[in-house]
Amino acid sequence: MSSVRIAVVGSGIGGLTAAVALRQAGFDVDVYEQAPELTTIGGGINMGPNAVRVLYGLGLRAGMEREGVKPLTHHQRRWDDGRTLAYTTINPRCEELYGAPHITVHRADLLDVIASGFPAGRIHLGHRLAGFDDAGGRVAVWFANGTRIETDVLVGADGIHSAVRAGLFGDEAPQFAGCVAYRGLVPAERIEDLRLERGNQSWVGPGGHFVHYYVARGSLLNFVGWTEHDAWNREDWTDRATMDRALAAFEGWHPQIGRIIGAADACFIWALFDRDPLPRWSAGRVTLLGDACHPMYPFMGQGAAQAIEDGATLAACLKAGGDPAAALARYERLRLPRVTRLQEMSRANKLRFHMRDGPMQAARDAEWGKSAERDPEAMRWLYGFDASVLDAAAG
Repeated sequence: MSSVRIAVVGSGIGGLTAAVALRQAGFDVDVYEQAPELTTIGGGINMGPNAVRVLYGLGLRAGMEREGVKPLTHHQRRWDDGRTLAYTTINPRCEELYGAPHITVHRADLLDVIASGFPAGRIHLGHRLAGFDDAGGRVAVWFANGTRIETDVLVGADGIHSAVRAGLFGDEAPQFAGCVAYRGLVPAERIEDLRLERGNQSWVGPGGHFVHYYVARGSLLNFVGWTEHDAWNREDWTDRATMDRALAAFEGWHPQIGRIIGAADACFIWALFDRDPLPRWSAGRVTLLGDACHPMYPFMGQGAAQAIEDGATLAACLKAGGDPAAALARYERLRLPRVTRLQEMSRANKLRFHMRDGPMQAARDAEWGKSAERDPEAMRWLYGFDASVLDAAAG
C-alpha cells in the first residue's frame, strides 16, 4: 500500500469507481459521504462499452453480468404512429467490435456492484464537507460533524452541487435545461402482452421523447419520458409526480407509452440541470470528477460512463508517479477535451430528439433512416476507448 493518502468526497458512481481504481493502484483511500447511508434511489442507467470495460478491468464483471441486462437492439421510433426511424444491433455486436458489451442496469444495483470492490469500513457516512485548505504539502479537510483529516489528494466527486467545486472556484447555481422527466419502473410480468424486445426503445416527438429498457436482471422495465418546460423550482429527482400528470404529458403519443406509464406503481419527476464546461478542474492537490466538474444532459447516455472513465484515468495518472499536483493536472488535461465534446453533443441531441413535426424533423428522420445500421467505426472513438490507458486517454 502506497503512503499517499487520498480522500474522495462523494459515494456516487464516479466516487466509488475512483475509490476502487485508486485502491487497486495501491493508494490509501477513504470515501466521505454526507448521507447517512449509501443511496439506493434512482432508476435505470445505460452503460456503454467504454464504461463497462473499466468496471470489468476492476474485477466487477461477475456482478455486472449478474445484475444487468445486455440489450440486443436499439429501436428508434416516431412518437405517434410508432414508425421505425432507426434500428441498430447492440449486443453481441458491441463486444465483438469494442471488447465489452453494452449493459443496462438499475442504479442501486450498479452502486452495490461497485461498492463490493471497496472495503465498507473505508466509507465514512454522515460526513458533510465543511471546508478544506491546500497548504501545498498536505490538504486539511474538515466536516460538519467535527471530523478533521489530512490527506495528500482530495477528490471532489460530490455531484452537480459539489462543495469541493464551490471551494475551488466559487459557488454558482446550475442551469435549468428546460426539461423535466417522468420516470418509473414496471414489473415485467405486467406488460408481457406487449411482447417488448429485450432492447432499448426510444420514441421521439415534438417537445419530448420517451425511452424504455429492462434492468434488474430483466425483471423490471425502466422508463423515462422527457418533456419541455419553461421553469422549474425543485431539483430533487425523487419528487413524486401523479400518474395522471405523467399520462397527460404524453397524451396523443403511441398507446404503448401510456400503457407502460400506467403499469408502474409510482412515477417520479426529475428536472434536468447542467453547467457550462469548466476551463479547469484542479488546483494543487485538489481535483474534481463526474458531475462535480462536467454535468451533462443524458442524451448521449454518457453521464455516469464519463464519471467512471474519470476514475480510471485519475488512478492511472497518480499511479504513474511524480508530484501529485502534476498528476492531477495531467488527469484534467487528458479528460477535459473528451467530456467537453460529450457535453456539447448531449446538448445538441436535446434539440434533435425534440423537433416539432415539419421539414427539419423530416430531414432528421431521413438521415437516421440512412444510417439505421451505422458504420461501427463511427462510434469507436466513444465505445472503443480505454480510459485506463494514458496514451489513449485524450481520444
